[in-house]
Amino acid sequence: MVTVEQHPELLGITPLYRGHQLFVCVWRPQIQSLPILRRNSPIVTGPVQNGSMSKMLDEIRQQPAALERTFRAELRSIEKLKKYFATRRPKFIVLSARGTSDNAAQFGRYLLEISTGIPVSLAAPSIVTLYGAPMAYNEDTLVIAISQSGESTDTNLVLERAKAAGAFTIGVTNEPDSSLAKMAEHAFLVRAGREKSVAATKTYTGQVLAMYLIAYALGAPVDLDEIRQLPEHANAALSLYPQIAERAIRYRFMEHVVVVGRGLNYSNAFEFALKMMETCYVVAERFSSADFLHGPIAMVEAAFPVFLFTPSGVTWPSMHEMLEKLTGLHAETMLITDQSNAAAANLKASRPIVIPAKLGRKRALPEELFTPIPYIIPAQLFAECLASEKGLNPDQPRTLSKVTRTL
Repeated sequence: MVTVEQHPELLGITPLYRGHQLFVCVWRPQIQSLPILRRNSPIVTGPVQNGSMSKMLDEIRQQPAALERTFRAELRSIEKLKKYFATRRPKFIVLSARGTSDNAAQFGRYLLEISTGIPVSLAAPSIVTLYGAPMAYNEDTLVIAISQSGESTDTNLVLERAKAAGAFTIGVTNEPDSSLAKMAEHAFLVRAGREKSVAATKTYTGQVLAMYLIAYALGAPVDLDEIRQLPEHANAALSLYPQIAERAIRYRFMEHVVVVGRGLNYSNAFEFALKMMETCYVVAERFSSADFLHGPIAMVEAAFPVFLFTPSGVTWPSMHEMLEKLTGLHAETMLITDQSNAAAANLKASRPIVIPAKLGRKRALPEELFTPIPYIIPAQLFAECLASEKGLNPDQPRTLSKVTRTL
């Protein structure tokens, strides 16, 4: 291990952080981007995992096939569910989940309320598991539990109590033989295959796909042909891997970051932050652009990293306004966008990662309706690449296991 103090020739002369003695350092001449380097930070040498591909990266790359497989396998079942809801449309929806699945539920809340007009709430499982409070569910309530393993104790207990109270229940899981799949009246199977990396990737996008199809079953004006194209858009996002791998070098010594998204990509801000926290051990805060301006922006100073999801559509004006504020603060920004938002794609100073596809749909309501799945893939790739740059194993984060049981 060597440090910058031992090799002062590695230091640049331009300070990035005033209060943290952070410097621009050029130590890989063949790479044009400059790593954010903190004085006394150790320089980890040698390939991560002996140069082999991480399970996380392999599973990120499996997503187009997993999405297509899930769509094809579940379409007939969803059509049956649509017939059921045609005569028994719920008046209220509750989503129950934890961890990455909770981020998929957050997306589901926005999607279902926007597209169906049905009020949606995210369950707080401890209301049932710790406080034992009886919930006034009835036959007009739809309760959806989302769990990669299908064995989350608290999520399953919420579903069990809701079912006993007369609510219609749906379980979204990757495991067909799980407790959740057996308990729910309708099981939506994410056919992603066994997920070996602790960091969930392909199951998250599969759960987001499930939310689109459940919205369709509830009568939302969601175009199945557009959903059918999501694997293709995911594949386009995967083509950015070389660019993202190079970009990650710049952030090798990053210790904190803010991720911002709004509307349908608000959940992606949570998911991107979670992936960096669990695989890179970076303190990652996540906000909507509106909430960020209500106070947290005060912590931003020169070179403070802020990553943003910037699709075209109704959220872009407020995101653009915030970008201008961040530029004035000399923040270190990085955007995830696509070719539909030329204004964002051309903001070179904000380091855009541009998915090579036009994902905006003028005829859709809202325009960015189909951006969340392709947008999270560059974020997943970035987290995996950053973990590797830091010399960490993204497949086995410290203190974590694949199945977490909590009450």
